[in-house]
Amino acid sequence: MATNIVIIDDHQLFREGVKRILEFEPSFNVLAEGDDGSEAISLVEEHNPDVVLMDINMPQLNGVEATQELIEKYPDTKIIILSIHDDENYVSHALKTGALGYLLKEMDSEALIEAVKVVADGGSYIHPKVTHNLINDYRRLANSQETGGFKQSEVRRPLHLLTRRECEVLQMLADGKSNRGIGEALYISEKTVKNHVSNILQKMNVNDRTQAVVTGIKNGWVEVR
Repeated sequence: MATNIVIIDDHQLFREGVKRILEFEPSFNVLAEGDDGSEAISLVEEHNPDVVLMDINMPQLNGVEATQELIEKYPDTKIIILSIHDDENYVSHALKTGALGYLLKEMDSEALIEAVKVVADGGSYIHPKVTHNLINDYRRLANSQETGGFKQSEVRRPLHLLTRRECEVLQMLADGKSNRGIGEALYISEKTVKNHVSNILQKMNVNDRTQAVVTGIKNGWVEVR
């Protein structure tokens, strides 16, 4: 089944580049493009896409406002925010409105394609660099005596649940590495990395990489560094 996509971004050159990347994937079908949040709403009404790629900064109705309005009207809309901002406040605000993905515009084609596939399947996807920043914020909170947080004790790898290799991959997900980065670090193919990630999600009973990392942190299965 094809994944139908609408792209909303007020920079035409960037929008066209994203479209070209997506059209290289046989299972993707770009239905329409727009340059403003208000246009996003009308295009979703017209085309009922599986995934909407939404720029966060637009002159009239911005991406977060458009996302909120779309989710209110069409709760099943799956939206990925495109942004230049890796600040936690931007990310949290976007996700709270109902977006299922958050990608930085410095993304490579691999991250874009992976994000669309994950979100289309009902999961969520946060750019690895943003995940790393969120984890760093968590670490500062966890290690802060003033906030009453806790200091992470000894890390215990979940060998009762995952293989040693899967534990290594989980740690690298927590470090914010992409599939390509994990493959290069472990000298394995990206396809093998994807298989490991899929096994981790299934064994941990979570929907996506971010949930796996959060679960790993809460259980002391990964080192927050």
